[in-house]
Amino acid sequence: MSFSKILISWYSVNKRNLPWRETQNPYYIWLSEIILQQTQVKQGLPYYLTFIEHFPTVYDLANANEELVLKLWQGLGYYSRARNLHFAAQYIVKECNGVFPNTYKTLLKLKGVGDYTASAIASICFNEATAVVDGNVYRVLARYFGIETPINTTEGIKEFKALAQELIDKKDPATFNQAIMEFGAMQCRPKTPDCLFCPLQATCIAYNKGNIGSLPVKLKKVKVKQRYFNFLVFQFNNETTLLEKREGKGIWQNLYQFPLWETNTNVSLNDCTAFLKSYKHTKGVSFQLSQYNDAPKIHKLSHQHLSVTFWIVKVDASANGGVPFKLVHEYPVPILLGNFIEAFGFN
Repeated sequence: MSFSKILISWYSVNKRNLPWRETQNPYYIWLSEIILQQTQVKQGLPYYLTFIEHFPTVYDLANANEELVLKLWQGLGYYSRARNLHFAAQYIVKECNGVFPNTYKTLLKLKGVGDYTASAIASICFNEATAVVDGNVYRVLARYFGIETPINTTEGIKEFKALAQELIDKKDPATFNQAIMEFGAMQCRPKTPDCLFCPLQATCIAYNKGNIGSLPVKLKKVKVKQRYFNFLVFQFNNETTLLEKREGKGIWQNLYQFPLWETNTNVSLNDCTAFLKSYKHTKGVSFQLSQYNDAPKIHKLSHQHLSVTFWIVKVDASANGGVPFKLVHEYPVPILLGNFIEAFGFN
């Protein structure tokens, strides 16, 4: 039995029952694929269900306020996915008259859609024989064929794509693509692959050479940047606080945060007091300052590590543009701030 037939046979018995596998609606498939980028199924599933409930059609998503989209996305991270999702929905409605692109090439025109997502939608919804290559596929192919080319290089990307394209079942590309991804997620796992009961064991090069753990090969990541964030949590007359919208192309674009003072290192209570004496909202005004977390909280992103301190600033005065405590929960914020808001209360 061929490689593809073995995978499809395995999939028919072992596949998980997931809502996006019960439809060929490209809108639903697209939603699921974007949500599951950088996200495990168990984490992404409730978000998928929430989005379907709030935005049952691409028109609903296109017409939604971006802040609502970001709020519903809160906790998933990589927020550019949500912004691109919203932008692409508007493109489909305005430029495609609400008709979803139905080929690999036209799907690539959607913002936030790359080779993998276009291949998944094209094969699952439109039966186009274009192979998906994600982390699971890299792992299965690298181990089974004993490929040592780094997967995060131009050479590796081309090699694995070509191989996957050669292996795909041309008559049933949708099932093959889903089968190989599911196999990587459930059978050929990163750290604890189930080699003992693997249907590919006899012909798997990595298994027979004893180097399962070293494949796939991935070059070391770029150096992680260290940043120091001091969030100023104002309490004006114990009624309102301040929130600001993050602009630019950095992390958390278009999400809200407490006023941020970024420094070159962690700072002390005295340092923060001195800063606030000349800050626009506290200059010439008496205030009480306290440090919320005893030690800076480390928040790790893909290429950045944030050392975060929350400073509580009580001011016996009112502020223009202050947000009432009871409304703070309604703003879309990074999960780091969402967890703080939940713990702090703001009642």
